[in-house]
Amino acid sequence: MAESPNPIALWINTGTEHIEQAQKRDAKIKASAAVPQSNDDVAEPLKIPGVAYHEINFNGSSFSRMLMSKLSWREFLKLVGLMAAGYRKDAIKILAPHMEEMGLVGLATESLDVCTSEVKKVFDVLAKGENWPVLVHCTQGKDRTGLIVMLLLFLLDVDVAAIQKDYLLSGPELEAEKPERIKEIASIGLSEQFASCAPDVVPKVHAHLEEKYGGVEAYLLSAGITKEQLASIKRTLHGDM
Repeated sequence: MAESPNPIALWINTGTEHIEQAQKRDAKIKASAAVPQSNDDVAEPLKIPGVAYHEINFNGSSFSRMLMSKLSWREFLKLVGLMAAGYRKDAIKILAPHMEEMGLVGLATESLDVCTSEVKKVFDVLAKGENWPVLVHCTQGKDRTGLIVMLLLFLLDVDVAAIQKDYLLSGPELEAEKPERIKEIASIGLSEQFASCAPDVVPKVHAHLEEKYGGVEAYLLSAGITKEQLASIKRTLHGDM
């Protein structure tokens, strides 16, 4: 397998996170007189030199429409008004109770249902053997990153219990930043559960794919990923397919 001339990073982000990361980076740059500031510094937060980035807004328009479909007309009109006035976080607070009701597992399964075009964009990158090695990351490395890695491991027929055990190892690694993360999510009306790993997300996502689509491969095919692309990923990661 030919390796990419530059390492590949898949940043599975949201529009809000992109803005916030840019603001944080801008603040750090301004705090140091020794570091020159440029527009690129703000436009491209957290980018490592020499790494080719593919930024994919996993929670894009389809995800937003799904969440907004859960709002009452009063909530919807208030959200639109706040967004139009530039109060993005206050607008998200209107969605927060519905996100809380869904929980991390519900958000994961509904994301897979509605974000198929974003899943396809990710797998279009992963299907090219020359792109590997690939670093997949989001903000905390447990939700959107977790979903993509789950899909890959399900595709390779890795034991669900083994995937679950591996996924839960992320929990202790999040503890150092957890207090700050809890403050951040509280600012948009979300509870502490969104700063942690959902203990049952892996088996429930697997069950959802089996029950609704007939398995991960059928799901990925329904998202527009071709059999040839899936075979390419299997060859890259398994080596004997």
